[in-house]
Amino acid sequence: MATDVTPERLAGTWNFAPVHSAATFSVKYLVAPFRGELTDVQAQLEGGRLTGAVKVASIAVKDENLAAHLQGPDFFDAEQHPEIAFSSDRIEIDGDRVTLTGELTIKGVSQPVTATGTISGPTEDFMGNVRLGLSLEATIDRTAYGVSWNAPLPKGGNALGNDVTLAVELEFHKA
Repeated sequence: MATDVTPERLAGTWNFAPVHSAATFSVKYLVAPFRGELTDVQAQLEGGRLTGAVKVASIAVKDENLAAHLQGPDFFDAEQHPEIAFSSDRIEIDGDRVTLTGELTIKGVSQPVTATGTISGPTEDFMGNVRLGLSLEATIDRTAYGVSWNAPLPKGGNALGNDVTLAVELEFHKA
């Protein structure tokens, strides 16, 4: 199937459905991935362009002390930079595969990013609403955004990896 650079199936305005959406991250810590969730997600899909933001204060992890550390200047500095934002400049669809390019802003630093994943729909639900789903994933270097805290290990290396995998599951319904 040919790549659709101006995806007709994304035309118009789509309202975000936060109840059916999620944003997560993972990064290697010592020997295993450390995972967290961003619970306050907003997104907009209009005219084939995706924009969105998450509140840094909504980072949820399993350790309360670590959550506070992530809010501070060593990591996201939520007081100075309360949001992480994204704005796409291109969406390509090939069947159910999607590639999205745009700009991600973390801690006041904007960098280009490419996310890949799948698109579902549009499809009509049992109440007559037309719905669309996007599942996207990207890997970024956190240090490129000024998120550079680390702890050296006694035998070399660092406790925290630089590559962070970001994943979003987004649902929209046609306006």
